[in-house]
Amino acid sequence: MSDPREPRDAGGAGEEAVLEGLDGHAEHVRESLRAKHRAREEALDRSRDATRLAADAIRAAHRDEYDRVTELLDRCAEELAAARDAARDHPEVRTAGFVTDAEKEYAEARLTAAAIANAPLPGPDELRIGAASWSNGLAETVGELRRRALDRLRADQPDEAARCLAAMDEIYEVLVTVDFPEAVTDGLRRSTDVARGLVERTRGDVTTASLQQRLRDALARHGAADGADGPSTDA
Repeated sequence: MSDPREPRDAGGAGEEAVLEGLDGHAEHVRESLRAKHRAREEALDRSRDATRLAADAIRAAHRDEYDRVTELLDRCAEELAAARDAARDHPEVRTAGFVTDAEKEYAEARLTAAAIANAPLPGPDELRIGAASWSNGLAETVGELRRRALDRLRADQPDEAARCLAAMDEIYEVLVTVDFPEAVTDGLRRSTDVARGLVERTRGDVTTASLQQRLRDALARHGAADGADGPSTDA
C-alpha cells in the first residue's frame, strides 16, 4: 500500500485520476505553505533579535551609556526592518504577534532612552511602527521611568527623581485619552491601568524621600544651632 503522505502519482500504470487537477492544486498548496513557513521562521528570528537588542538598549540607557544606546537601537531597527521584509508577502505572518511585540519593545527602548536623556520623544511615523505598538511601548516606558526615579533617589538626586515622576504623570495623562476598543489598541487599557499604579507608587516614594530629606535638614539646623549656643555656664 502506498504512503498516503506521498504525492499521488496520477500517471501511474493502471491508475487514473478521479479528481482532475487535485495533484496540481496540492503541490501549489505545499509550495505556498513552504514559503510561508520560511517567512515565519525568518521573521520570528529577526523579531527575537530585535527584542533582545531593545532590552540591551534600555539597560545601557539606565547606565547613561548613550553611544551604546544609539548603536543598539540602530541594530534593533535593522532587525525589525528585516522581520517586516521577510513577512512582506505573508500578511498572516506579519500580524501573527511576534513582529508587533518586537515593535512595541523597540518603541519602549527608544522612548525610554529619550525620556532619560530629557530629549524629544520620537513618534510612530519616525519609528516606522503602528500607533498601537507605539502606544503600548509608551505605557511600558512608565515602568522604566519608575526604575530611573528609584535609582536617582538612592543616588541622592531627588530633583531627577521628581523629573521622572513628572514625565510618568504626563505619559499617563496621555494614555487615558486613547480610549478605543482593545482589539484596536492591542490591550492598551490594561497597560494604562498598570501605569497608573506605578505612577502612584512612585509618587509615594518621591514624597517620602522629600519628607525624610526635610527632616534631616531640620535636624541638622537644630544641631548647628545648639552648637552655636556653646556649653552652659551655669554653676
